[in-house]
Amino acid sequence: MANLNIVEALNLALKQEMKKDSKVLVLGEDVGVDGGVFRVTQGIIEEYGENRVIDTPLSELGIVGTSVGLAIYGFKPVAEIQFDGFIYPAFNQIINHVARMRYRSMGKYTCPLVIRAPYCGGIHALEHHSESMEALYAHIPGLKVVIPSNPYDAKGLLISAIRDPDPVLFLEPKRIYRAIKQEVPEKEYTVPIGKAKIVREGTDLTLIAWGAMVREVQAAADQVDLSCEVIDVRTLSPFDAETIIESVKKTGRAIIVHEAPRTCGFGAEISAQITEKMITQLKAPVLRVTGFDTIFPLYKLENDYLPNPERIIDAIKKVMMF
Repeated sequence: MANLNIVEALNLALKQEMKKDSKVLVLGEDVGVDGGVFRVTQGIIEEYGENRVIDTPLSELGIVGTSVGLAIYGFKPVAEIQFDGFIYPAFNQIINHVARMRYRSMGKYTCPLVIRAPYCGGIHALEHHSESMEALYAHIPGLKVVIPSNPYDAKGLLISAIRDPDPVLFLEPKRIYRAIKQEVPEKEYTVPIGKAKIVREGTDLTLIAWGAMVREVQAAADQVDLSCEVIDVRTLSPFDAETIIESVKKTGRAIIVHEAPRTCGFGAEISAQITEKMITQLKAPVLRVTGFDTIFPLYKLENDYLPNPERIIDAIKKVMMF
């Protein structure tokens, strides 16, 4: 096994899938010669050439629209958007074409397309470079939304996304691109889309998160004298409600952590499902620790906006004392 960070794990997944299947293409702004803004595609153009690693014009609408045509024609494009805040110009393509192609053609065509994008805050970036708007995309029927939190899952989930016959939005938490190293098998493997992961088992409280927030939740769990069960959602759509419900049945308490704005964030959906399915078994209200209903602030206020172990521990105290 190799000891890799998320960037390296994603790079390995792309190389292995391109070797395995000649229909896999990579396209996006600066993905070729420069290897991408965060170097996820570094070295791939040297290995597979400019016909399969395509530096595109500065047009997210064009990148995604071109990818739709390629996917329908039989290719498996992996389109990189430099930051998830830049996806919005392509939203029309995503909601009207990417997600609807199977339905519109009554199954005649599929759209095996992966849209990769760095997302979330924590790197002192500029405006539109720190978005966490995953709930927008989880609301679109026909589009899968995947968010890894560690190198092992990043590689396995990306391979699953590339092989999936339907479109996948693959959001990569850039805050932890290089913050975590983990043993990652050099051979190819998959991690199933649509299955949450129990990161640690516990009996007192269920902590639920995804992306960079999984690390914050684990840090909070380490600092309290409780048996905390930590769940990494991994896939927002399709969403694995069963794993979460079974955990909360055991613990009776749940806290959901995400850095997206609070109102209509995906944590609200998780909270609703827990409450609807087992309200009589809860020992305390479901709490959310989230970002705020504001535009993501510039870097001087970034740490005040993002959930951290201190805010999570405050929520833990509230549910345990209810």
